[in-house]
Amino acid sequence: MSGKFLLDTNIVIALFGNDVSVNMRLEHVDEVFISSTVLGELYFGAYKSSNVKKNISRIDDFALSSAVLPCDADTSRYYGLIKNCLLQKGLPIPENDIWIAAVALQHGLTVVSRDGHFGEVENLKFETW
Repeated sequence: MSGKFLLDTNIVIALFGNDVSVNMRLEHVDEVFISSTVLGELYFGAYKSSNVKKNISRIDDFALSSAVLPCDADTSRYYGLIKNCLLQKGLPIPENDIWIAAVALQHGLTVVSRDGHFGEVENLKFETW
């Protein structure tokens, strides 16, 4: 399984928990990215946790060693298109996941998540790990 993948928050959390299945799959991919939205979700979780300093440090280290893709004007265009298509189908998904999908479409990446609603986004490559 080769390719370029964008990791969702739940996959990064699985990595932090040393999930064997995720680690094994990552050994066989070409490139891995995370979006700035995922980083924001991770930091939010860290600030809510009982081990704020430890979790912030872990995320800081992860961010430094990862290819982080920001949201820009082009991402916003994809976001608007995705949200409109979902609205027309009557299938809303969480706002942050629309941003994550927008980054993936913008850069031609496959989203990796344990949230099946990514499958509702037209033209989005999506895998569940």
